[in-house]
Amino acid sequence: MEDISVNELRQRLDRGERIRLVDVREAYEHDEFNIGGELMPLGALIPEHLDALRGDEDTEIVLYCRSGNRSGVAKTLLAMAGFTRVRNLLGGMLEWQGIDPSEA
Repeated sequence: MEDISVNELRQRLDRGERIRLVDVREAYEHDEFNIGGELMPLGALIPEHLDALRGDEDTEIVLYCRSGNRSGVAKTLLAMAGFTRVRNLLGGMLEWQGIDPSEA
Protein backbone atom coordinates (compact mmCIF):
# COMPACT_ATOMS: atom_id res chain seq x y z
CA MET A 1 0.00 0.00 0.00
CA GLU A 2 1.35 3.42 -0.82
CA ASP A 3 2.42 5.90 1.83
CA ILE A 4 0.24 8.74 3.08
CA SER A 5 0.85 12.48 3.25
CA VAL A 6 0.22 14.61 6.31
CA ASN A 7 -2.55 16.50 4.48
CA GLU A 8 -4.36 13.32 3.46
CA LEU A 9 -4.15 11.88 6.98
CA ARG A 10 -5.43 15.11 8.55
CA GLN A 11 -8.40 15.19 6.16
CA ARG A 12 -9.27 11.57 6.80
CA LEU A 13 -9.02 11.95 10.57
CA ASP A 14 -11.18 15.09 10.39
CA ARG A 15 -13.82 13.04 8.55
CA GLY A 16 -13.71 10.48 11.37
CA GLU A 17 -12.43 7.61 9.23
CA ARG A 18 -11.35 4.48 11.06
CA ILE A 19 -7.55 4.37 10.94
CA ARG A 20 -5.29 2.71 13.47
CA LEU A 21 -2.44 5.10 14.29
CA VAL A 22 0.80 3.61 15.58
CA ASP A 23 3.68 5.77 16.82
CA VAL A 24 6.97 3.87 16.37
CA ARG A 25 9.09 6.51 18.13
CA GLU A 26 10.54 6.19 21.61
CA ALA A 27 8.42 6.97 24.68
CA TYR A 28 10.11 10.31 25.36
CA GLU A 29 9.34 11.46 21.79
CA HIS A 30 5.73 10.35 22.13
CA ASP A 31 5.44 12.22 25.44
CA GLU A 32 6.78 15.44 23.86
CA PHE A 33 4.24 15.46 20.99
CA ASN A 34 1.87 12.94 19.48
CA ILE A 35 -1.26 12.82 17.36
CA GLY A 36 -3.09 10.19 19.36
CA GLY A 37 -1.46 7.05 18.04
CA GLU A 38 -0.66 4.14 20.27
CA LEU A 39 3.00 3.93 21.22
CA MET A 40 4.83 0.91 19.84
CA PRO A 41 8.55 1.72 19.46
CA LEU A 42 10.23 0.24 16.40
CA GLY A 43 12.25 -2.11 18.62
CA ALA A 44 8.97 -3.62 19.90
CA LEU A 45 7.87 -4.67 16.43
CA ILE A 46 9.77 -7.94 16.53
CA PRO A 47 7.54 -10.89 15.61
CA GLU A 48 6.76 -11.81 19.21
CA HIS A 49 5.39 -8.32 19.87
CA LEU A 50 3.19 -8.05 16.79
CA ASP A 51 0.45 -9.84 18.74
CA ALA A 52 -0.82 -6.42 19.88
CA LEU A 53 -1.75 -5.70 16.26
CA ARG A 54 -3.18 -9.13 15.44
CA GLY A 55 -6.78 -8.97 14.34
CA ASP A 56 -6.09 -5.76 12.43
CA GLU A 57 -4.26 -7.32 9.48
CA ASP A 58 -6.92 -5.91 7.13
CA THR A 59 -7.46 -2.59 8.96
CA GLU A 60 -5.64 0.43 7.62
CA ILE A 61 -2.70 1.12 9.90
CA VAL A 62 -0.76 4.37 9.62
CA LEU A 63 2.69 4.28 11.16
CA TYR A 64 4.53 7.45 12.09
CA CYS A 65 7.81 8.57 13.61
CA ARG A 66 9.87 11.76 13.68
CA SER A 67 10.64 11.99 9.96
CA GLY A 68 9.21 8.89 8.28
CA ASN A 69 12.36 6.75 8.31
CA ARG A 70 11.63 4.44 11.26
CA SER A 71 7.99 4.14 10.27
CA GLY A 72 9.14 3.12 6.77
CA VAL A 73 11.12 0.26 8.31
CA ALA A 74 8.13 -0.64 10.50
CA LYS A 75 5.89 -0.71 7.41
CA THR A 76 8.17 -3.28 5.81
CA LEU A 77 8.19 -5.41 8.97
CA LEU A 78 4.40 -5.39 9.23
CA ALA A 79 3.98 -6.20 5.54
CA MET A 80 6.31 -9.18 5.98
CA ALA A 81 4.15 -10.29 8.92
CA GLY A 82 0.99 -10.35 6.78
CA PHE A 83 -0.49 -6.90 7.37
CA THR A 84 -1.93 -5.78 4.03
CA ARG A 85 -3.08 -2.20 4.69
CA VAL A 86 -0.06 -0.49 6.24
CA ARG A 87 0.98 3.06 5.34
CA ASN A 88 3.90 5.24 6.34
CA LEU A 89 3.26 8.90 7.21
CA LEU A 90 5.60 10.80 4.90
CA GLY A 91 7.62 13.42 6.75
CA GLY A 92 6.44 12.15 10.12
CA MET A 93 5.85 14.43 13.08
CA LEU A 94 8.23 17.04 11.69
CA GLU A 95 6.02 17.53 8.66
CA TRP A 96 2.88 17.37 10.84
CA GLN A 97 4.26 20.28 12.89
CA GLY A 98 5.17 22.23 9.77
CA ILE A 99 8.92 21.61 9.96
CA ASP A 100 10.73 20.60 6.76
CA PRO A 101 12.22 17.17 7.61
CA SER A 102 15.17 17.79 5.29
CA GLU A 103 16.16 20.85 7.32
CA ALA A 104 15.72 19.39 10.81
